Amino acid sequence: MKKTTIFMGIAFLGLLAGCTQNTTQSSTAQSTDSSTSTAMSTADSTEQSTSSEAANTTGELPSVTVDEAIQIFQDTYPDAVVTSLELDTTFGNYFYKIEGVDDTNEYELTIDAETKAVSDERTEKLDADEQNGVKKAEDQLNTQDLLSLTEISDIAVQEVGGGEATDWDLDKEMNVTYWEVKVQEGNTKTNVKINAQTGEVLETEIDD
Repeated sequence: MKKTTIFMGIAFLGLLAGCTQNTTQSSTAQSTDSSTSTAMSTADSTEQSTSSEAANTTGELPSVTVDEAIQIFQDTYPDAVVTSLELDTTFGNYFYKIEGVDDTNEYELTIDAETKAVSDERTEKLDADEQNGVKKAEDQLNTQDLLSLTEISDIAVQEVGGGEATDWDLDKEMNVTYWEVKVQEGNTKTNVKINAQTGEVLETEIDD
């Protein structure tokens, strides 16, 4: 009888130990699942925050790209090269204003950045000392491999430290084609010059 009692006691202790181990493993698994869920939630939150910050660097950009606008200009004036390009707004609508030259004339046209409609075409004869490719060689912009409006806007806003890109000009200085982007943050406007091909920031100046 005594042996039977001892045996039953040992068996009971074994069952108790097994239950305790299972409970510990279950708690550990639940803790691990909770930590994993928290980490995933944090990652999702970080990703959403990053996407939101990227979206705020500029307002909604026009549907007509810079490359498309340049192509419209070149289709209109096949022998001309682009010497200046601006993208700005009039009454809330985006318009490209592009200037260019060939061997004898200077051209300018305005392109609706949503519909591609062309307006305000202008042709003016070059001065004698600017003809025969002189002005063409001096002022021609490098329009190959241009960074997109989104890319240069992000660079400009990051350089300023916040705000929104509102105006874009493509120009040339010291044989370098660059974007000049205007960033507005509150009441402050800052002009940022960016190499149009490499994205290097060339100059930053607060607009008085």
